[in-house]
Amino acid sequence: MSNVAAFPQNAETHALNPATGETLDSVANTPEKDIPGIFQQARQAQSIWAAKSFSERRKHIFKMRDYIRDNADELARIVSDGNGKTRLDALATEVLPCLLACNWYGNNAAKVLKPETREPASLLWLGKRSEVRYEPLGVVGIISPWNYPLSIPFGEIVMGLMAGNAIILKVAAVTPLVGKAIEGIVAAGGLPEGLFSHIIGSGGQVSTAMFKHGIDKLFFTGSVPAGKTLMAQAAETLTPVSLELGGKDPMIVLDDADLERAANGAAWAGYQNAGQSCGGVERIYVHESVYTRFVDLLAEKTRALRHGVPGDHCGVDLGSMTTPRQRETVAKQLAEAIADGARIVAQSEPVGSQDGQFHPATLVTDVHHDMTLMREETFGPIIPVMSFKTEDEAVALANDCTMALTASIWTRDTGRGKVLANRVKGGVVAINDHLYTHGMSDLPWGGPGESGIGRTHGPEGLMEMSKAKVVNWDWLRAKRNLWWYPQDRQSYDALRNAMHMEAPTSPVDFIRAAGKVVPTMIRKMYF
Repeated sequence: MSNVAAFPQNAETHALNPATGETLDSVANTPEKDIPGIFQQARQAQSIWAAKSFSERRKHIFKMRDYIRDNADELARIVSDGNGKTRLDALATEVLPCLLACNWYGNNAAKVLKPETREPASLLWLGKRSEVRYEPLGVVGIISPWNYPLSIPFGEIVMGLMAGNAIILKVAAVTPLVGKAIEGIVAAGGLPEGLFSHIIGSGGQVSTAMFKHGIDKLFFTGSVPAGKTLMAQAAETLTPVSLELGGKDPMIVLDDADLERAANGAAWAGYQNAGQSCGGVERIYVHESVYTRFVDLLAEKTRALRHGVPGDHCGVDLGSMTTPRQRETVAKQLAEAIADGARIVAQSEPVGSQDGQFHPATLVTDVHHDMTLMREETFGPIIPVMSFKTEDEAVALANDCTMALTASIWTRDTGRGKVLANRVKGGVVAINDHLYTHGMSDLPWGGPGESGIGRTHGPEGLMEMSKAKVVNWDWLRAKRNLWWYPQDRQSYDALRNAMHMEAPTSPVDFIRAAGKVVPTMIRKMYF
């Protein structure tokens, strides 16, 4: 493996408010010389933490929960200032889910990860008993993105801690103050010294350091190219990874849908967080019989939205995008689509200063699947809409993508929606809603294809934070097993007859085979 890239000595990471351009603060990068000590201390602390019961761990997690509750306004402000989303958005999609995560993992980890007794699956294993235990991985690395800089990493932190792991966190470079806020939340939990560490530096440098110093598993949320790079890097040491990557999530509006609810849901899931949600609506397919009415409704709701600098009093609906690069990507995709015949139907209204990284909420029609706007992740407040004639066509359009994180189906007939959901690719397929299940701690999160590998959240997330160990024992106390030495014809014949016991041609065949196997087993095992 390549050496750790040099960490800038005495360098700082600057935090900017993307809505105003002002510098918020600077945070010192972690010196490279400190990295070995961080890992050593994490392993020492983890051995102490793993010995604690689930109820003891829960007490620490609930202290974090109470800190989040008591400091919710300040946490929402920090997220809003650093990411550009509105205060209400930050409270609803970042702060509240963190509190809910503390509750669910604190209350359910013991049930999910308790040892599981397995009974023998064959008469050949008579006397064997097994227990599957779920042990901590050790030291878990988390590299998180800037679009949900608080809720994404914190949910994984809580999962990892309740499973008995130490955590080393790297937040996105553009939201370092949210990382400092996470430090404050975790400090309120009173964890053993060194059990949690926050490393500040470039993503490539930190990930290389994590692999070099033996991270036991890496959880990464980010772009598809970055995820592929990390996976290749992890392959050098066979380090397991959990990757939550891109989404180009479809919304299907059937002919019997409640169009008012569908239009409201589309506006929320397409424009929320300035469209910077991997699980948000990125393309909509509407049945031709209701297409015009739906577009008119969504256009009306789009024009009613206000975008501008977030403040204390909810004066705007959309804040800014988070980075200039992402805003440029969105503008480029939109311009290319318009040049290819797409049409802007409606946009949100600007409010106040527009010096930050703003892009209006934009509704687009006359699109097709040859456009980048319909094929690659946009990650911005653009909603393109197409019509379809049949359900088969809608499914084909929805599945025409390398990513499959989430999807939604809108219909008054839930049964119809459930049947259609079986045909639509996605880690989550919601009916008559979209962009909310990430906040449900009891449900797994992730998707197939280029949307990633593995799952976070829910029981599945706790399992991802654990490693299974089998403890097996024998209560019959036989002198030897049938297949042990010495090898002879009797053992061979007994094993051949055992196959007829496991897969008999008839009940008589089973009885005949058992009559030959059991005496040989008793004789070989006990005499």
